[in-house]
Amino acid sequence: MEYTTLGNTGTTVSKLCFGTWRFGRATGGVENETDREEAHELLDACREHGINFIDTANVYGDPDGTSEEWIGEWLADRDVDREDVVIASKVYFPFNGWGEPGPNDSGLGRKHIRAQIEGTLDRLGTDYLDLYYIHRWDEDTPIEETMSVLTDLVREGKVNHLGASTMAAWQLTKALWTSDVEGLERFDVTQPMVNAAHYDAVGDYLDVCADQDLAVCPYSPLAGGFLTGKYERTDDGGVEAPDGSRGSLDDVFEDRYATDRAWDVLEAVESVASEVDASPAQVSLRWLTQQDRFTCVPIVGARTPDQLEENVGAVDLDLSEDQFERIDSARRDDE
Repeated sequence: MEYTTLGNTGTTVSKLCFGTWRFGRATGGVENETDREEAHELLDACREHGINFIDTANVYGDPDGTSEEWIGEWLADRDVDREDVVIASKVYFPFNGWGEPGPNDSGLGRKHIRAQIEGTLDRLGTDYLDLYYIHRWDEDTPIEETMSVLTDLVREGKVNHLGASTMAAWQLTKALWTSDVEGLERFDVTQPMVNAAHYDAVGDYLDVCADQDLAVCPYSPLAGGFLTGKYERTDDGGVEAPDGSRGSLDDVFEDRYATDRAWDVLEAVESVASEVDASPAQVSLRWLTQQDRFTCVPIVGARTPDQLEENVGAVDLDLSEDQFERIDSARRDDE
């Protein structure tokens, strides 16, 4: 495994982060995408491959909190040294762990964040988080209040670093400006949806990250599995998806991932994969980790240890400048 410093923090993480959003999740009639035993097997595989960076959220799983709880159980059952693991979680969405969410059980107000950090730490069985993301932007809470309470959590030792997930570039900029002006802790890490086929849609956001030396930890780095090459294009421009795949379960898959640009990018990825004797998934992940404008640590959501092993193979690749640029050009062909 290769390791890198997470942006301008002093924390060292593996070049791949393991995402646990599947833990205990029900989708498209699948009752449990990853059950407890499978979750622990995947975490064991992460440890075996040297992945030390684990991503979760308070609302992952059914009921909410399941993912955090299973990670906490794994840490205790395997007697893992807490200092060997970098754990990230998130706050924003309504939390139904106590039943029907109340009026203060969502958002980024002081009351909700305070309640959720305690629940997250309890479920994980830890005294602190390495990284705490705001899961979305809260239009109803002043960003000053949000950054103030997050600053308190850092200074109390409950959180080491702060992160921001999906939002507009101007919102990220406003949050950073507020922190600088008010003398508050600032975001060090971001988590937008970024992959070779969906890069320009968040181009302004990534420009801010590059300018401010923020690490980028993309979710959906394989475009929901599209960039693995397991989908085929039908004569009418649709997608032929294997049974049980995201494309067969998700009604918005074609609109979100299988765009004309994405097919061009996939063609370039598959061509490079053939040249370097690797899978399209490995090439797609390596293309992200080789970004030179900012530290980029993709979040992989493997379903099985074998899939995770394939993902880890990405760190052994080294794309040439020409190979990198060909993929880059494919995503810009329609500009």
